[in-house]
Amino acid sequence: MRRSVTLLEVLLVLALITEAPWAINGSSDCKPSRSRAFRPHSVTITEFGAVGDGTTLNTKAFQNAIFYLRSFADKGGAQLFVPAGRWLTGSFNLISHLTLMLDKEAVILGSIDSRDWPIVDPLPSYGRGRELPGRRHKSLIYGYNLTDVIITDSSNDVCIEDCYISTGDDLIAIKSGWDEYGISYARPSTNIFIRRVTGETSSSAGIALGSEMSGGISEVHVEGLQLFNSKSGINIKTSPGRGGYIRNVYISDVTMKNVTIAIRFLGQYGEHPDDNYNASALPIIERITFKNIIGKTIRFAGLLQGIEGDSFHNICLSNITLDVTSDLPWNCSDIQGYSILVSPESCEPLREILPKNSSACYLSNHLPSESSEGSRLVRTMMKFTSMYPLLLW
Repeated sequence: MRRSVTLLEVLLVLALITEAPWAINGSSDCKPSRSRAFRPHSVTITEFGAVGDGTTLNTKAFQNAIFYLRSFADKGGAQLFVPAGRWLTGSFNLISHLTLMLDKEAVILGSIDSRDWPIVDPLPSYGRGRELPGRRHKSLIYGYNLTDVIITDSSNDVCIEDCYISTGDDLIAIKSGWDEYGISYARPSTNIFIRRVTGETSSSAGIALGSEMSGGISEVHVEGLQLFNSKSGINIKTSPGRGGYIRNVYISDVTMKNVTIAIRFLGQYGEHPDDNYNASALPIIERITFKNIIGKTIRFAGLLQGIEGDSFHNICLSNITLDVTSDLPWNCSDIQGYSILVSPESCEPLREILPKNSSACYLSNHLPSESSEGSRLVRTMMKFTSMYPLLLW
């Protein structure tokens, strides 16, 4: 019997939709697109021999189905539907003009047999493998030169909604390149909306930004995050040598239970691809807002460690109540910011009161409401269970 694992430190999304019934289309939030209400061509994965019993390997079925649907790219696109079941598979490729639609009871499982993961060239923003020089394994759902597809590295106009994720690494990670390679490639991740995500991770964070962020990360909006039995709630990671920036991040309406560290900043994450990085390339971390956060059985409220000589600034905390078990709930260094209505009281560098009419804190007042059409159109749950994390990019 094959055991199974889902991978990536990341994501995969409520439906991984290309030109889906909703899309961002370059706007500042997630809005429904009426350009195409449905795909004119649709097939079900079982038509290609797939079996959703959690043990049958379905890689060929996914590959064959998507190869068949490629012929409809110029005919309005196509949809591949995955019904309820546990669908074990190795890596397969997406194509443009495709909707991969999962039933709410459908679970995609990644095989742990390395033979099911082809070796590919590294991403240009990384320049080499994460752990070893050179090429790397494909990710679970892979694509190249696609249009309007949600990806995890150097992405813009991304919507992730209504997901349940259980994994051994970060539930959702946002990255944009590693040290000199990311600086050279200069492709930021921006305009990213994450709503109503629930999950657990025994070793990592619910939402992670970085540590590979050399191309820049900005305009990230997170709402309705529910985390339990996890190591960290929100983690911002970087290091000298990264350069780049993480700015304009808004995280609100978060509940946590049994989480070791609610908010964590790591300014000395380390890990460099080689010895050619510029240690003087310091990252810019600014205008990060945390609002409306409740936590129970939290060990540390915040471990916020910046970089000496490169203070992280305009970090804003508002309306945060955490049931903390440690006698030292906050540990802060090389950061600056503001706080109001925070319990336990925040660390000294964050105790300033925001001046009236100041724009130092990043606020978000333009997000669509819970009842908006864009929020109602798609309600797909992707459930991930992992034996151990696979760092595949």
